[in-house]
Amino acid sequence: MSSLKLLNQEAEHAKRFIALAMNINAAKGLQEVLKTNLGPKGTLKMLVGGAGDVKLTKDGKTLLHEMQIQNPTAALIARTATAQDDVCGDGTTSTVIFIGELLKQAERHLSEGVHPRVICDGFDIAKKEALQFLEQRKIKVGNIDRESLNCVSRTALRTKLHEELADHIGDVCVDAVLCINDKESEVPIDLYMVEIMHMQHKNDLSSRLVKGLVLDHGARHPDMPKFVKNAHILVLNVDLEFTRSEVSSNFFYSNADQREKLVESERKVVDEKVKKIIEFKRKVCDGNDNSFVLINQKGIDPLSLDMLAKQGILGLRRCKRRNMERLAKACGGEAVNSVDDLDASYLGFAGRVYEETLGEEKYTFVEECKNPHSCTVLIKGPNKHTIEQIKDAVRDGLRAVKNTIEDDCLIPGAGSFEVALSQFLKEHSKSVQGRAKLGVQAFAEALLVIPKTLASNAGQDAMDALINVQDAQMSGLVAGIDMGSGEACSPEDIGVFDNYRWWRLLTRQSGIIASQLILVDEIMRAGVAAGKRG
Repeated sequence: MSSLKLLNQEAEHAKRFIALAMNINAAKGLQEVLKTNLGPKGTLKMLVGGAGDVKLTKDGKTLLHEMQIQNPTAALIARTATAQDDVCGDGTTSTVIFIGELLKQAERHLSEGVHPRVICDGFDIAKKEALQFLEQRKIKVGNIDRESLNCVSRTALRTKLHEELADHIGDVCVDAVLCINDKESEVPIDLYMVEIMHMQHKNDLSSRLVKGLVLDHGARHPDMPKFVKNAHILVLNVDLEFTRSEVSSNFFYSNADQREKLVESERKVVDEKVKKIIEFKRKVCDGNDNSFVLINQKGIDPLSLDMLAKQGILGLRRCKRRNMERLAKACGGEAVNSVDDLDASYLGFAGRVYEETLGEEKYTFVEECKNPHSCTVLIKGPNKHTIEQIKDAVRDGLRAVKNTIEDDCLIPGAGSFEVALSQFLKEHSKSVQGRAKLGVQAFAEALLVIPKTLASNAGQDAMDALINVQDAQMSGLVAGIDMGSGEACSPEDIGVFDNYRWWRLLTRQSGIIASQLILVDEIMRAGVAAGKRG
């Protein structure tokens, strides 16, 4: 009887070789599921929900989130891969495939009696050398240009969307990040300054970037203007309606006159605030053709809306708190918490503010801002599935472009880097003493699974394509796989570049997770349900 059984009779456990086989089989199983989705030519998976809703996708993160993974080892690998996507916006499927291949290569040596610790030592050596090689091979750009950013975003998005849409959304993502990137202030890029708004309207290629803001509500008064030009924008965080007191309080009255006075005094407080706004509007707009727009985070009651409408002021209420920050960044000016001492320096400016109605929904567009540092990606599509697919891709594209700007370097794609790193580690393994070289060789062989899978998914012969690239690299060229012909090509010529950050994370995380899974010598399920006790 095992020591665990002595402690807990209900415990389930798997000893060394069985535990190792369970981990390796789980990793290989997850790899087989996602393998066909890798790259721009990857196939799609159809996910059917419990309610019968259908989703078609090949995005690794979406698949790992939507699939109900029961196996603990597969769930661990899935969490690692999705964490990489949260940081980099790409590389989810590659991480799963690479970890599965590392364990598959290690299994070959473990079955011959090599100790797991020796393999892990080899993985550690390979990981350190791979990170050094990555630093040497990265293409340092220096003030990276727009075309390079377009290449990175297209490379990331073509693995998630069809080519024409990926190129269009890639351009939108680049423009959005360049819009919010304030080089002079040297503040880190904040992707929350990009609002992602969707409208179920027209087709997917109608999606566009609005260098301003799109609000998901309109004016609440029929007489307010629907379109204004040269608008001064006042962003407020003030109650323009009667609000209850923060502390519990009571007012007692003995006759109807006293109640009427109470109602009048409450109304007077709100009216005074509205009158100050109207006076301020006259001060800045009289004598010119400028308009006035009021956007309030809190409420505006019907009587106040009527007063504003009579003065030609477009008033929006209940604006989201995050949009208050975005408005200040997009239009200039600043959010105001009081209507006392209003000044023209608090105002933002927009060339056009207009309302668009789609069915029962209203949207307000704030466009033609002078120097916007916030913007909106407006996603359009004929159905909910298309919109969700584009929305996931936009988030990944924004992160890929942001990381490229911050890292200021590129990695050649199309399988080029994997083949070069594999060749480098095979040469390096000759200088490694002892059995640890087996781990280095296993790491080098595992890297080749990515270019092989890319070629296979494109309908090419995987081995022929790999040999073509290896021959080209032996002659001193930087070569990757041409998906159309299976021949060697220059990644720079076809504009395929990977993100430096995700390669660094892939190399680190995959080696660590694979080593930990190899070193597991016992799997224990020792929890006891409350109902079984006694």
